[in-house]
Amino acid sequence: MFISLIEIILIAVALYYLLTFFWNTRAMDLVYGILAFLIIYLIVEWMHLPVLQRLMYYFVNVAVIALLIIFQPEIRLALSKLSMKGKKYREYSEFDKFLNGITHCVYRLAEQRLGAIVLLENQDSLDEYARKAVIVNADFSSELLESIFSTTTPLHDGAVIISGINIVSAATILPLADDTSQLAKSMGTRHRAALGISQLTDALVIVVSEETGRVAIARDGIMTRGVKMDRFKGIVSSIFNPPQVKSDKPTNLLERMMRWFER
Repeated sequence: MFISLIEIILIAVALYYLLTFFWNTRAMDLVYGILAFLIIYLIVEWMHLPVLQRLMYYFVNVAVIALLIIFQPEIRLALSKLSMKGKKYREYSEFDKFLNGITHCVYRLAEQRLGAIVLLENQDSLDEYARKAVIVNADFSSELLESIFSTTTPLHDGAVIISGINIVSAATILPLADDTSQLAKSMGTRHRAALGISQLTDALVIVVSEETGRVAIARDGIMTRGVKMDRFKGIVSSIFNPPQVKSDKPTNLLERMMRWFER
């Protein structure tokens, strides 16, 4: 009795995840077709029709191979959902793509000695500065950001404001810091503006020096110079992608069943 109960539960879980994978996809037609075929087969079996039974048996042998070929994309998608990376990886993949894009863009600008200043909006709104600038309002891409700071474009002289993963504005004029004791002699107006806006807001300000090609980060009125790529990623990730507290509450049917058996 207990073994039969386990088998029923396992079959129910398998069917649940099968329908979850294929729901609202072209492969749902496959599921409906299989169900219809099973119903017809049961009717044929109940009516004792040996010729139809034999024909359906041969049909199944050919249909399995054909369905694997026809529905290959849907099956591949279903299998990818079983990846060990899991839900947490899919939730963070968009941010990781943004982080990699902005990191590579910033350090490409540094290699080319192209001056740049980028504001990553945090809790404090930067709308008052964006309204006085050139509104871009475009999805982030490293190519777009790099082209803005190219010296051949009219937008390179000023700051870019990024909110979330959207480039809000370019050629943004920022207030200059009054206290420049943190700044070296090689640091110019960009660094002074970065320090100034970091004293007024909680934005993370990224500066690429045109003179030295070094990357600096200003936050909360503090300027950190000579930031390497790995440290840059760590700083941005720690501020805009903090680790989430793992919930003890089971999130799906399989986890709830596992918790039940553990009791």
